[in-house]
Amino acid sequence: MKKFMFPSIYRHEHPPVQDVNVLMKERETFGQKIADRVARIVGSWNFIVIQSFLIMIWVILNFMAFINHWDPYPFILLNLFLSLQAAYTAPILMMSQNRLSEKDRIEAHNDYLVNTKSEEEIRVILDHLNSQNEVLVEILHTVSKEKNN
Repeated sequence: MKKFMFPSIYRHEHPPVQDVNVLMKERETFGQKIADRVARIVGSWNFIVIQSFLIMIWVILNFMAFINHWDPYPFILLNLFLSLQAAYTAPILMMSQNRLSEKDRIEAHNDYLVNTKSEEEIRVILDHLNSQNEVLVEILHTVSKEKNN
């Protein structure tokens, strides 16, 4: 009988897949935590509703104050506060977005590594299946020869 050659035993020689969320959490600085928290708060409906309510109260109180208007129309002080808020919020939101972009890049690289490992292992499995097919064909051929004799 013919001697069959199977592929050598496959060894997993690649580093384990790492959780990107854990990696990012370990590298997170105090400033990044604050930026993420501010982004979470400012990017919510609660913030919009509360801020709208406070602005409405500000305007009503300034219209109703018959004698002492601390910020008469066109509400320059309110405009200053809102401008300051926007001036500080925008860079903080950008910091949070930059961190999320970095996380996405790491996640994409991690996905690439996983796909590469999967492709390599699938190739090994297919090679092994091809070898099994060859053996099965030879066995069937041998059995059919013996049956005919």
